[in-house]
Amino acid sequence: MRIVILFLLSTLYTNAQVANDSVVYKRYLEDQFYLGLSYNFILNHPEGSNQRNLSYGLQAGIIKDIPLNRTGTKAIGIGVGLALNSYYSNLVADISGETISYSINDDITRSKLETRLLEFPLEFRWRNSTAEEYKFWRLYGGIKAAYVLGARSKYDLGDISSGFKNTDLNEFQYGLTFSFGYNTFNINAYYSLTELFNGSASVNGEVLQYRPLRIGLIFYIL
Repeated sequence: MRIVILFLLSTLYTNAQVANDSVVYKRYLEDQFYLGLSYNFILNHPEGSNQRNLSYGLQAGIIKDIPLNRTGTKAIGIGVGLALNSYYSNLVADISGETISYSINDDITRSKLETRLLEFPLEFRWRNSTAEEYKFWRLYGGIKAAYVLGARSKYDLGDISSGFKNTDLNEFQYGLTFSFGYNTFNINAYYSLTELFNGSASVNGEVLQYRPLRIGLIFYIL
């Protein structure tokens, strides 16, 4: 009888421990929200064109964290977010009727292209965290697809200014992402595998082949 009681107590303790571990495991979901700030580089400038002013990017979104192992150190992240990106250069976009033309003007006060994106990040995630530890190293890499919700070109030249919706961009874009850091502050990079323009835009007979490279900081929030 005593052996039976000991066996039952042992079984109850084991089941309780497994259930408790399971609860911890199910709740162990890291980095479900993100905020990012970046500097936007423009690669593949046409001849005579160069970048100017502060080209910046903002991003924010939510990611579903899917652990791949019981300790939660490896996971897949699938998410959705919004982004705003501005690119400043001496490339001037102007419109006449429905035709958009481009020129290079070194005397321009300010010329920018602004895009608003709906983004879909997919990440493979490695971190040395635990269910109780919130300060840890992380290394995330993956791919991010985006749909252009809208784009706008604007320039200022003395007392003359112009702004309009730019339809010469690729509607669907994607690129490689990389994040590395400890605790709150993390370096984030994005390299586009698609060109910013759709191939119909050109300047001085040269097709515009801008390719964004964004480098900045990203903040992950539980």
